[in-house]
This record gives sequence, structure tokens and C-alpha cells, in this order.
Amino acid sequence: MKKEHGRKKKEDLLAYIRNGKELTTGQKLILVTKLSAPAIMAQLTSIAMQYIDASMVGRMGANASAAIGLVASTTWLFGGICSSGAAGFSIQVAQYIGAKNYEKARGVLRQSLVAIFLFSVAMAALGGLVSAFLPAWLGGAKEIREEAMWYFVVYACALPAAGINRLAGSMLQCSGNMKVPSILNSCMCLLDVLFNALLIFPGGTVAVLGWELTIPGAGLGVIGAALGTALAQLVTAGLMLYFLCVRSAILSLHRGESCRMQADCIKRAVKISLPIAFEHCVVCGAMIMATKIVAPLGIIAIAANSFAVTAESLCYMPGYGIADAATTLTGQSVGAGRNRLAFSFGKITVSFGMLIMACSGMLMYFAAPFMIGILTPDTAVQALGIRILRIEAFAEPLYGASIVATGVLRGAGDTLVPSIMNLISMWAVRLPLSYFLAKQHGLTGVWTAMCIELCFRGCIFLVRIAGKKWLEKSAVPRHAEK
Repeated sequence: MKKEHGRKKKEDLLAYIRNGKELTTGQKLILVTKLSAPAIMAQLTSIAMQYIDASMVGRMGANASAAIGLVASTTWLFGGICSSGAAGFSIQVAQYIGAKNYEKARGVLRQSLVAIFLFSVAMAALGGLVSAFLPAWLGGAKEIREEAMWYFVVYACALPAAGINRLAGSMLQCSGNMKVPSILNSCMCLLDVLFNALLIFPGGTVAVLGWELTIPGAGLGVIGAALGTALAQLVTAGLMLYFLCVRSAILSLHRGESCRMQADCIKRAVKISLPIAFEHCVVCGAMIMATKIVAPLGIIAIAANSFAVTAESLCYMPGYGIADAATTLTGQSVGAGRNRLAFSFGKITVSFGMLIMACSGMLMYFAAPFMIGILTPDTAVQALGIRILRIEAFAEPLYGASIVATGVLRGAGDTLVPSIMNLISMWAVRLPLSYFLAKQHGLTGVWTAMCIELCFRGCIFLVRIAGKKWLEKSAVPRHAEK
């Protein structure tokens, strides 16, 4: 009974945005918390499962970890570009829902399903073409190139499933349904671990209470890790589509509705998506260049860098959960023509993100030995990973500001200026500092440069939020200010 009352209260508060009703500060905080909590929990579950995933690969040795770490930034690039396409449509849907134009919202959804599938297939084909020479171009040692190549090939083939999964989850979230995507993404992580256990390691027998049990296993190593993730994404994408297209109260598709592309919808999606895709290219391209800076430092440095990135994600993933809530709240507020409410939600969510990530950064500093220790038994990798992880802890609050501010700005349709800000931050601050500091301090120099850049990025995003110019943007025609 209490659960039903809580769900009704959340729906009523979201309806306040669409219906022009005023919300008190307490109600805004409740709405931010209720929308953020499921997404934060899903992100934390995801990272917990990635820890287990990385730990499984780590047991195969530093070479296996380095092979995956070598192409990690490139997988983020391809995945991010596919996600940017989803954002181009989901932001439109959020604003149409805010304007209570549900028929238009469903029309955008139908077109997005076709467009994102075709786009992700094209990205998969591109990934297959570049996979053969990618590890060598990134500067990977010869002994890890083949495994790195096959890992990336399998990842690229799974991009259509990943793209549809991201699109469906974003659509549910922008309609205010944070719970279902959170649960399904958590289940995807569990499936990932299950499939990895079956595919990475060879089978064997274990004795339990005097009985010998046979445990199946394909023994595919690094390739098994990629296949496990791909299968988990495929299953989750199917479930996500079911809850979006069949069960959603606002966005479920009706029989007989056309999926024909409309020029205005596609143009708006491209206008929103291109800056986001550019931003991903800027950020991930910089990460790829950083990988080239790290690669000559040796396999220990590559492995430590990869594990530290996985460990740090435990701290910043809650920020992405809050950013998802911020996109929904600002998107619906702007769509309803309520700019003052959108700005208020922006301030609240950014402050909340900074607070959460300040706490997680402090936890990361003291728990670094444990966090790295469960990922690898290699003492040399552990020592270096702990050192660089503690450097990064000081950047977490301002990193949180930039993450959540990005969600706020995207909800309003402001995507071009943030992409330019990221370009300046990554390429004019991080990479030059990384290059010079790596010569003197190795991997610790690279992570010191990253810490400085993240603090700079957070500051410029806070200035952008305070300036309010982002409130002049809109992805779709909207009401006048209320």
C-alpha cells in the first residue's frame, strides 16, 4: 500500500510540471531524489558487476587485462556515438511529454527505433573495418594485439543491441519511468557475470559435500568476456523494448501507427545528436590519445590504468544517475515552457551531484587498496593503481558538477556549447599536461593531469549553468514561459 502511494506521489509531482502547478522546494527535492535513486542504484550495481567482470579477466593475467584496457577508450567512443543518436530522439520526447503532446512523443519514438537500429548497424560495420589495425595503431605490445582485436570485433557486432537498449532505456527515463530501466540494467550486469563465467573459463569439477559437480565452461578467455557482455545486452534490449512499446502508459505503441520518417523530426534529432556525438569523439578521442601516452609505459602501467578507471567509475556513476534525472526534469520543464522551474531543478541536481561525489571521492581515497586489490592479484599493478586512484579522488566533486550539468543542459536541448567546452578542456588542458607529466612521472603524471583537467571542466560547466543562456534553447516548439 505504501509503495503504491509513493508511486502515485511521484507521478503527481511530475504532472505538476506538465500542468503548470507550482512545486515547493521540498517537493522538488523529493522529485529529484525519487527519480535519481533508482538510476543511482542501477549505476552502482552496474559497476559492482564490472568489478566482478574485471576481476575475472584479471585472474587470467596482466596481458588479458591490458588487451581489454588497450581498446577500452575506442569501445567508449563507438558506444558513445550510438548513445548520442538515442539522445537526439529522447530529448524531443521529454519535451513533447512536458507539453502534453503524447501523440507527437510516440511518433518520435517510432521513427527513432528504425533510425537507431540502422545507424548502429553502420557503426558495427565501421568497427569491423578498423579492428584489424586498431591495437597496433594504439601502440599495444605485440603479445596483446590479437586478443585486443577480437575483443573489439565482438564488441562492434553487439552495437545494434547496445544502441536499441540505450534508446529504449532513455525513452522510459524521459517519460519519468526510472525504475524499469534501472532494474533491467542491473539484471543485464548479472547476466554479464553469468555469461562471462560460462564463456571465459574452461569447465571443470568441484567437490561439494562429497559430490563432484561439473561446471561447464567454454574457456574463451578475453573473447568470452566480450561475448558475455554482448549476450547480456541482447537479452536486456528485448526486455527494454517490451516495457517501452507494450507496457508504457505514455509511450506504448498503437497498432496501425506509421513508422515513416518525417524530415522535421530527423532534422531535430541530428541537430541535437551531432554536438553530443562530437563531444563523445572529443572526449574519447582524447582518451585514445591518452592511451597512446600510457601504452609505451609498459604492460603494468596499461593494466593499472585500466583497473583504476574501473575502480573510479564506482565514484562517478552516481553522478550519471542524477544526470539522467536532471535531463528528465529540465526537459519536461522546458517543454512545458517553465524556464524558472528548469533552472531551479538545474541548481538542485548539480548541487546534489557534487555532494554525492564528494562523499564517494573521500570513500575512494581510503578504500583504494581494497578496490584495486579485488581486481588483480598482481602486487606491482596494485601499488600503481592505488597511487593513481588516490590522486583522482580530489577531482570527484567538480567532476560531478560537469556530469550533472551536462544532463541539465541536454534536457533543455543545449548540446553544442557543452561539446565545445569539452573540446577545450580535454585537448587544451588534459592532453598537453599528460604528455609533459608522463615524461617525468609516468602514469602518476597522466592521472595528475586528469585530476587538474576535471576540476577545470567542472568550473566552466558551473559558469554555464549560472549564466542561464541554456534556457533559451529548445529541441521542439514549446509553450510560452509560465
